[in-house]
Amino acid sequence: MREINLLDSAPKIQRRFDTGWRTDKNREISKRFDKEYFDGDRANGYGGYYYDGRWRGVVRKLQEIYGIDGNNAVLDIGCAKGFLLYDLQDIIPRIKVAGIDISMYAINKAMDGYTNYLVKQGFQLETAIKLEDIARRTILPSMITGSADELPYADNSFDVVLAMNTIHNLPKEKCRKSIQEMVRVCRNKKNMFILVDAYTNELEKKSLDAWNLTALTYMSLDEWVDFFKECNYDGDYCGNILRAE
Repeated sequence: MREINLLDSAPKIQRRFDTGWRTDKNREISKRFDKEYFDGDRANGYGGYYYDGRWRGVVRKLQEIYGIDGNNAVLDIGCAKGFLLYDLQDIIPRIKVAGIDISMYAINKAMDGYTNYLVKQGFQLETAIKLEDIARRTILPSMITGSADELPYADNSFDVVLAMNTIHNLPKEKCRKSIQEMVRVCRNKKNMFILVDAYTNELEKKSLDAWNLTALTYMSLDEWVDFFKECNYDGDYCGNILRAE
């Protein structure tokens, strides 16, 4: 196993860690993974999850680390609105992609915000609207609803399997099953990547406790590594460590 950071090129997210800002009610709402979680109040989730181009840097990192090209197939577990899937197809012609997410709302909002992104890149609004529609229709056939612990794919179906900020949203035993499912569907057992909420000290745990909405399983980074080994996972990993500034 290697500890790597696939998202080091992404913009830094501003977070609040004051105790009580996110309540049990917010956590109840967020676990529906619907509009309130993705595009509602920040206390309930993302506070608006729209395409902004950040995943393009992740695609280039994937190319660098795993050497993927147009002959490969990539699975994104927890694909949300399909931004990474689209950028993979856009940057790497002929690549095969698949995405699974628990949220029907997210899939129905595939490529949400692409119009605004293109306008900022200099496209005319009318053209940008058409391109967002094309992007949505391009990526939707690759996206399905489902849970990470029951992947509806055959053994060894993919060259690279990703699960970012996803499996920790399940209870521990289903989290274990999700990791085993990743191993099952991936051809090269080293070409996997997991990003999970974690901490390395009590202060980081306190920050995570205050920020967390949806994670049902989170541990110290060392405990996660031991857990991965128990699941016969030999891919890459990263802990989403939250530190109050």
